[in-house]
Amino acid sequence: MTDTVVVFTSGAEPSAADVPAGALVVAADGGADVALALGLRVDLAVGDLDSISADALAALEAAGTPIERHPVEKDASDLELALRAALRLGARRVLAVGEAGGRLDHLLGTLLLLAADAWAGVELDALVGGARVHVIRDGRALAGEPGETLSLFALHGPATGVSAEGLRYPLRGATLAPGTTLGLSNELAAAEVRISVETGVLLAVFPAA
Repeated sequence: MTDTVVVFTSGAEPSAADVPAGALVVAADGGADVALALGLRVDLAVGDLDSISADALAALEAAGTPIERHPVEKDASDLELALRAALRLGARRVLAVGEAGGRLDHLLGTLLLLAADAWAGVELDALVGGARVHVIRDGRALAGEPGETLSLFALHGPATGVSAEGLRYPLRGATLAPGTTLGLSNELAAAEVRISVETGVLLAVFPAA
């Protein structure tokens, strides 16, 4: 079992500092180009391989990197396949690194995917472009800068008993329902915010500056 798995997707532009020491690296298709450009070792590549460069694929094959190939006509995105692989590797925490640009439907699908019940057993975070996204079940403490914007969204159903301390507008036992904006554009009043939820799942989003 490993502590952290970092999943890179196509188009991501992170820095090497985004990868915790000792983390395993899973590349979702063209995410291999990103990881290799950072000088990282890819421990597993997953996907239909329609966006990986020929050079990156050759480098993975030369290094003996396990490659999990899937058909182009499949029922799951490359990111979903990579997240499943991270679970098989025994991850306790998963950090997904991707881009915020590109197709809107892909971005929406990614955010909904992050909050899926399939990953309920791991701590899941994402870097989406310049934004930081955290999945919250039960409770978490998140670090930030006073004055920084933070938005909370309920996905896949209402989130009840939501409390958030350390915000300009604290929440205490609130209900956040999908399609409402109660949690939109709050602001950190301290360097740490503590968020808890009795039922449901939240996405906590620190938008890009």
